[in-house]
Amino acid sequence: MAEMAKTLKKLRIESVMSNLRKVEHAIDEITANLKIKQDNYGKILVATLEAVNNAIKHGNRNNPEKTVDVVISLNGNEMTIEVTDQGEGFDPASVPDPTRPENIEELSGRGIFLMSKLADSISFNKIGNSVTMTFREIYS
Repeated sequence: MAEMAKTLKKLRIESVMSNLRKVEHAIDEITANLKIKQDNYGKILVATLEAVNNAIKHGNRNNPEKTVDVVISLNGNEMTIEVTDQGEGFDPASVPDPTRPENIEELSGRGIFLMSKLADSISFNKIGNSVTMTFREIYS
């Protein structure tokens, strides 16, 4: 019988950059309790903070009246983190590749690239206001 995903934490934060600390604290607490490998902790933390940062800045346009939801789930040796904002969404395919020579000097546009390199899989909902990142073999 397939194992069911277990929700470890649900957070709803206002779209204020200082609230990244609340997300960081939640990741610290969960990964310490689960005794996740240090390099996996780093990947999970950086990718999640990048997703929440994008949700606050680009999705909700730093509007403190809008919220960002973070749901952290565990299914066996796999952690899933879903970050959803109240913005209009976007087309992830329209984001320029930050590794192309013409984009190297750009100050923004690296977040999705970074998240996709750190997570084992990344997907967006249809309108583009929610990202789901999966980290596999978090214990091994």
